[in-house]
Amino acid sequence: MLNLIRKKTQVILDTNFLIIPGELGIDIFSEIDRLMIEPYEICVLKESIKELETIINKHGQRKEGFNAKLGFLLAKQKNLKTLSGSKDKYVDEILVEIAKKQPEKTIIATQDKELQDRIIRKSARVIILRQKKYLEMR
Repeated sequence: MLNLIRKKTQVILDTNFLIIPGELGIDIFSEIDRLMIEPYEICVLKESIKELETIINKHGQRKEGFNAKLGFLLAKQKNLKTLSGSKDKYVDEILVEIAKKQPEKTIIATQDKELQDRIIRKSARVIILRQKKYLEMR
């Protein structure tokens, strides 16, 4: 029997991507929607949420803390699917591992240029920020 239920592409947001709305005022969710032509779901790593909480606790009311808090609140408000990684690995390592397992159904959204290159080498796609104005698929 044909498998008529196709798995949605996972767009996984790196921690630094969740900070963009507060930092630059860009609606990353409508931008991702503009880019995507296939069924997708936006996800975040549990470890990224913990990183945001750490930034919030460390920087409090300063700009960095505000930006992290906005990213944290948006992740909760948008009810993003939370993925669990490995407790003993950094977020970047987990993202590369996920991209390697299913490159055709994984897109990583990150501002980290080194991470972008590593993911592209695994044949997965990345979403990047261009000119501090809009998102682009690579």
